[in-house]
Amino acid sequence: MTASTSTKANPQYSLVQILGIWIAAALPMAILTWVVYPALVPDFSSDLIRAGTIITVLMMVGLMWQFVLAMIIIYREEGDLRWATIARRGRLNMPRNPKTGESQKRLLLWCIPLVILAVALMFFVLPMLNNLWVAGLPFLAQPPSLNLDSVLGSPEVQAQLVGAWGFAGLFLIMSVFTYIGEEFLFRGVLLPKMNGRFGKWDWVANGVLFGAYHWHQPWMIPGGIITGTFMFALPAKRFHSTWMSIIVHSWQTVFFMFLILGIVLGLA
Repeated sequence: MTASTSTKANPQYSLVQILGIWIAAALPMAILTWVVYPALVPDFSSDLIRAGTIITVLMMVGLMWQFVLAMIIIYREEGDLRWATIARRGRLNMPRNPKTGESQKRLLLWCIPLVILAVALMFFVLPMLNNLWVAGLPFLAQPPSLNLDSVLGSPEVQAQLVGAWGFAGLFLIMSVFTYIGEEFLFRGVLLPKMNGRFGKWDWVANGVLFGAYHWHQPWMIPGGIITGTFMFALPAKRFHSTWMSIIVHSWQTVFFMFLILGIVLGLA
């Protein structure tokens, strides 16, 4: 099958459609972070637990909306929301051999080195890249009110979170929707429809859009572009499977859940 035939069989999005979906995902997250959160928590330092819970809930709402948006798009394009339809449209299939097109479970083993590389990037490369970004554009620096790492690192907060299983559950739900929201929308819905506009570089454009979508966390935009391009979009594109990016992205949930569990169990 030629590229032109493949494109005709899989109608592609225009640039306006791509940017429209991107705005529909990014704008609500920005509003929830920069408008709703300050209105609900005018003084975050007065109750760090409440502030942390509220921002977590707001992020979860924004991520849930992305999942709903993906379902709306699929329903409008396909006419139903049966699992078979969702799986086909969102490429929720076993990865395919790039040379033969054959589905092979063993290709999931590629996720192991990809996760290792993602961990190395997160701890050793992306912090330096993001710091350089913020150094050049200091107005994009992370405000204390949105720094959950410092909040959770406070001995006072850690003491209050011992036994707080509701907070751990809330964090887990938000993390799950990170992948069924962000990954399904960007890699499942958008990526397969971007080839007509960006050609063989559709995965790069997808990664750039993913990084730039982080209006709500502008200090992370460079890191988001790198991970979105090489850790998420490229594997999903090469193996024609959104599961590749979902698995690689979800390692963060495992890491942070161990961190949260340590705090809840009083081991931190």
